[in-house]
Amino acid sequence: MFQSLSDKLEAAFKKFKNKGKLTESDVKEGMREIKLALLEADVNFKVVKEFIATVSARCVGADVLESLVPSQQIVKIVNEELTALMGGSVSKLQISSRPPTVIMMVGLQGAGKTTHCGKLAGMYKAKGKRPLLVACDIYRPAAIKQLQVVGESLGVPVFTMPEGTDPVEIAKKAMEHADRHGHDMVFVDTAGRLHIDEKMMDEIKNIKEAVNPHEILLVVDAMTGQDAVNVAKAFNDLLDVTGVVMSKLDGDTRGGAALSVKYVTGKPIKFIGTGEKLDAIEPFYPDRMAQRILGMGDVLSLIEKAEAAYDDKQAEALEKKMRDQTFDLNDYMEQFDQIKKMGSMEQLLSMIPGLSANLKDVQIDERQLDRMKAIIQSMTPQERRKPEILNATRRKRIADGSGNTVQAVNQLIKQFEQTKKMMKELTGAKGNKRLRKMLGKNVKF
Repeated sequence: MFQSLSDKLEAAFKKFKNKGKLTESDVKEGMREIKLALLEADVNFKVVKEFIATVSARCVGADVLESLVPSQQIVKIVNEELTALMGGSVSKLQISSRPPTVIMMVGLQGAGKTTHCGKLAGMYKAKGKRPLLVACDIYRPAAIKQLQVVGESLGVPVFTMPEGTDPVEIAKKAMEHADRHGHDMVFVDTAGRLHIDEKMMDEIKNIKEAVNPHEILLVVDAMTGQDAVNVAKAFNDLLDVTGVVMSKLDGDTRGGAALSVKYVTGKPIKFIGTGEKLDAIEPFYPDRMAQRILGMGDVLSLIEKAEAAYDDKQAEALEKKMRDQTFDLNDYMEQFDQIKKMGSMEQLLSMIPGLSANLKDVQIDERQLDRMKAIIQSMTPQERRKPEILNATRRKRIADGSGNTVQAVNQLIKQFEQTKKMMKELTGAKGNKRLRKMLGKNVKF
């Protein structure tokens, strides 16, 4: 995500770091590098022009030019202005005080409306809501079936009507169904359309009038770059959208759409799609995204992912095992599943400050956790509980049974012992405070 832009901005900042004091000409040269980086990332030209003007004006101020470490001040200013450019603060979904809350999903064909309709329904179901998915895409082959499969995977009901029913009628009947069955959120999946298709755009306006949505979310494919911003403007002019869902941000996106859409439309990015799985969706935090772009990591998102993977009971049980020194290979294997719930290793490591720049040329093997799990699964129950009995003969048997080498088995055991040692240190008096942060604030000691 934004790797190319991050690399170019990092190169621009290095020019500032090489000088103890800065002049206005130094700032001007550095701003030129930042300008080129943003343009190459396919950021809207007007956005770049205004952004550079604002940053330049702040960077030639006395607080920067007279600072002992001016390069840090410039990074701080760029971070603040990037955050402002993308909306400043998180923009939450507006929940109606009189249910149901109606969310209408719109966008071009292939942007990911159906999938993200399901992702949002799943997200709010996990928060205790009773969502209903509504299939109003009657044109794309298998679109209704796709929504049904998504709904079934999430345990969310899908409202459909017989083939040939007008989408506006489907939307109206869905609202009646939601009222009768107590659904407090309704997600309307509309057909993908080209923004130049007047007939289809008229239809979507009629659906809007029929359901009177509280939110109209435009799903934008981040991979399309600058064209995504033009699409957003066209849909916003017609429908007055309330927010944007940026899909495919896990791909090789240059970042232009994410950095331009708020400026061009005045409407915030509310959610981002970060993968193909149905739980791969996050609220959009402009400040955190700016930090990621500048290679500063995103510790808050990492903590939230960890908290979502662990509930309080799991955290307390793990803490007790750590404190009692009963943490064994069964528990170690369980942690692999928890890590996989949090996302890809590359994504998680990129959230750690200082690591993202060092990871750009590193190939991370996502299958390593599966191989480690296979090694543990090839052990007997006794061996998992008491790894100290693993002699050379047993290790050879485990390696053969899991399709790995003895060296790989030895490495796993070594990592496990190191983990236990670290846990012992954490559960001491000095480690309690750190452990509480790792496992959640509700853990009692």
